[in-house]
Formats: sequence, C-alpha cells, structure tokens
Amino acid sequence: MLKIDSHTHILPEKLPDWARKFGYGDFIHLDHHRSGAARMMRGSQFFREINENAWNPEVRIQEYHRYRTQVQVACTIPVMFSYWAKPLDCLDISQYLNDHIASLIYRYPKNYLGLATIPMQDTDLAIQELERCREIGLQGIQIGSNINDLNLHEERFFPIFEACASLEMAVLIHPWNMMGEKSMQRYWLPWLVGMPAETARAVASLIFGGIFERLPALRVNFAHAGGSFLPTIGRLQHGFECRPDLVAIDNPVAPKNYLGRFWVDSVTHDPLLLEYVLKLQGSMRVTLGSDYPFPLGDLEIGSFIDTMNLDTKQKEDIFHNAALAWLNLQKERFE
Repeated sequence: MLKIDSHTHILPEKLPDWARKFGYGDFIHLDHHRSGAARMMRGSQFFREINENAWNPEVRIQEYHRYRTQVQVACTIPVMFSYWAKPLDCLDISQYLNDHIASLIYRYPKNYLGLATIPMQDTDLAIQELERCREIGLQGIQIGSNINDLNLHEERFFPIFEACASLEMAVLIHPWNMMGEKSMQRYWLPWLVGMPAETARAVASLIFGGIFERLPALRVNFAHAGGSFLPTIGRLQHGFECRPDLVAIDNPVAPKNYLGRFWVDSVTHDPLLLEYVLKLQGSMRVTLGSDYPFPLGDLEIGSFIDTMNLDTKQKEDIFHNAALAWLNLQKERFE
C-alpha cells in the first residue's frame, strides 16, 4: 500500500554562515563534529544534535523502506523559519532551503514532495517566494503557529493565505515560538506542553478569525494531530455558545462546524487518541505523519496504525488518500 509521510523535516548538509553574511543574529549553523552527526548551533549556543538522516536523502529512503513507506513530504526544521530576521535576509535563507528541497524532488520524484518556508514577516516577500516555489515544484508551505507572537488571523497574513488558495498550494502549520517558553524550560515542557497548545492556538485563530470561512478552498494541515485543539473542542464550543460576545466577534460559525474542514496528521503516539481524532475528523482528513527524524516523533512511521481496528478504506485514507487530497495530487504520480 502506498504510504505518504506528510510531516518530515530535512536540512541541507551544509549551511552558510548567515550571521557573518548579514552581520547580526543567532542564525543556525552546523558543526559537523563527527562523521554522520552534527550539532545545530544557534549562534554560540547548542540547540540540538542531528544525525545523517537529517540531511542525507538516500539514508532517509533506506530507513523509510523498513516501514514500507515510499514518499516523504519534506520541509525545514521550524527553528530555521527566522521570522525575527530582517525580511530580505529571511528571504535569502528561505530561498536557500527551498532550492534544496526542490532539488530533492527533482532527483527523487517518487520519494520526495516538498513544502517551502517563506518570510511571513513581510507579506509581499512571502507571496513572492510562494509563487517562486510553486514554479520550482514545491507542493505548499510550512509556517509557524504564530508569527513573532502575532496570531494567524491577523489581517496582514490574509493575502498570503489567499495566495495559497488561489495557487493551490497546501499549508502545514507547525508549532513554534511557544507561549511561555522562557518560563517553563524544566522537564522539556515547551515541547511537551507548549507545542500542543501552540497548535490549538493556530487552529482557533483561523476558525474564530473567519479565515476558513473567507477561503473555503484553503487546504491546511495541522501538525501533531492538531495539538490540543481536538481534545478541547468541547470547551471551545461551549465558550463560543456561552460567551459569544467574547468569542464570536469575527465569525458567527461555531467551531464544531469546522471539524473535517482541515487536515491533521496522525502523530498522536496513542491509538486511543487517534481513534478519537478519526471520529471527529473522518479518515480523509487525517494524514500519516511522523515528525521524522526527531525522537519526539513517530519514528516507526505509523506502524501502530496497522494494529488498530480500522477497515481497509480507513487505512488507505490515512496512508495516502488524505495526503493526496491535501496536496492536490494524484496517486498515479507514484506508480
């Protein structure tokens, strides 16, 4: 059965010294301190150690073969978004990363699809890069759950979403710049608690801000099964009903009406939670995802889904049909 992993991250093996080039900032660079591994450095501070599967496309294909998964939707690591940088500098970084992913698609057309990163802090430049990435073969964009602390419903971002809809470019929203990160460093809480909350923040912002209502053709996928949005949909719905004066101020449509109007990936780490997500979303709105190659992801690429009591159609939807619909692609591309 064709399997498409809708949520994976990749970097070029070598990154420019952007801090030296631009003359400021703690931009990420790589310290290849031993064979097959590198330290991601944020300025002089250690950020994360990565292995060869974070940049070597053939190693990745071999590892995916173990889990009978043929296709990876590749996008950059969110720390590379660089929304804090000067817009033209962020554009420079985005173009470098996007050209790398485009080259993967060109070299391995049966194994890789790609999502771009764009300078969301500048609407015109973001749309410019979005249009370029469509021309070079990428299928959509990955953006953060907020942009320099601004929620995604802000009017300055609407032209970008509008361009995505008109250009038929998919959107993956990934948590980043987590709320309260500086005050909860202990126990890895920004990743364990902050990320699910960030994704819920993004979903709620787009719903309550009326973005889905204004752009019904916009195809959005939310990482990590939508974070804490779906488990707290009852609370959101109740808030909408009991305090419309606070909640329904920009969109009169209830949040439950949007279930099944967007996609989420399958990264739940929990079959019971995935069953719940499927009941709310339907199998055509749940894409196989892994967050590969990071340890907090599902590095067995959805193996637990095969153990669940799902019929063949549901599995086919999760493994490829939902992703094909989100990306506006035909299965024949991979045959």
